[in-house]
Amino acid sequence: MMDYRILGRTGVKVSSLCFGTMSFGDIADEAESARMFNRCREVGINFFDCANVYAGGRSEEILGDLIADCRDEIVLTTKVVSATGPDLNQSGASRRHIQIAVEDSLRRLKTDRIDVYFLHHYDVDTPVEETLRALDDLVRQGKILYPAVSNWSAWQVMKAQGIAKYEGLARIECLQPMYNLVKRQAEVEILPLAREERIGVIPYSPLGGGLLTGKYSPDARPDSGRLIENQMYVKRYGVADYFQTAADFSAHATECGVHPATLAVAWVMANPAITAPIIGARNMGQLEASLAALDVDMTDEWYARIAALSPAPPPAHDRLEEVV
Repeated sequence: MMDYRILGRTGVKVSSLCFGTMSFGDIADEAESARMFNRCREVGINFFDCANVYAGGRSEEILGDLIADCRDEIVLTTKVVSATGPDLNQSGASRRHIQIAVEDSLRRLKTDRIDVYFLHHYDVDTPVEETLRALDDLVRQGKILYPAVSNWSAWQVMKAQGIAKYEGLARIECLQPMYNLVKRQAEVEILPLAREERIGVIPYSPLGGGLLTGKYSPDARPDSGRLIENQMYVKRYGVADYFQTAADFSAHATECGVHPATLAVAWVMANPAITAPIIGARNMGQLEASLAALDVDMTDEWYARIAALSPAPPPAHDRLEEVV
């Protein structure tokens, strides 16, 4: 059954699963995208994540068509910063690029506002003050409602929060880190920060790019998939120990009678700092495995057993003797 949670301190209620639309217009055509969107709506998902660079903007266009008759029921996100074209100013977090990019996203999404607007990456070339002022102006104009960041470190987030408070600007209300059983760095500072500051968290890649779906082990690989074909994912997850964790996790899921993909999503969703994991899918079959996480009764003991299958990252202060 779908649960609904408050996104940080915004007062906005979102489903405990967020659907990521990166596949729309890419590996999922319009018809399959529509089937997945409608299925998400059937189970109560009201939270949809996108980005202006997904499928060269096509993902936003397809999502815009799909939400046309239910826009006010949808909590919608998209992103800015990543390069949208070959021109040297078609990327970054400058006021100039943000102003152009938000208008393009609004047009493609066929909406008058973006609920949660993410900075896709940290831009080392633009002062955070300029970026926050540009986002605050968009909030005041009603074009975005809540600024957010993805792939930022904890110190970068808190630097932005300090500037926002000092300057009276809209603060960061949501974080989007990578987080799954083999990528647990967010546990060190990002997730404690979010709980302390009441910031929403919608992590991506709960399945580890497919690593945690039962197809991978130290001695086994499928013929195709992102971890085989996409060099970004090969580099991100090509660590030998990850494949052993994947095999141990798959064996545990089989022992428990749960699909590994279902259990991987359920484990992330059970972390108290998480608002909603972002699930993605190429097709309906993959989607159903992730949606089944809604029916998993994840106890604290079970959560700890799964967590023990991978090494926990050391604490920020590196004093292991103080870890309880």
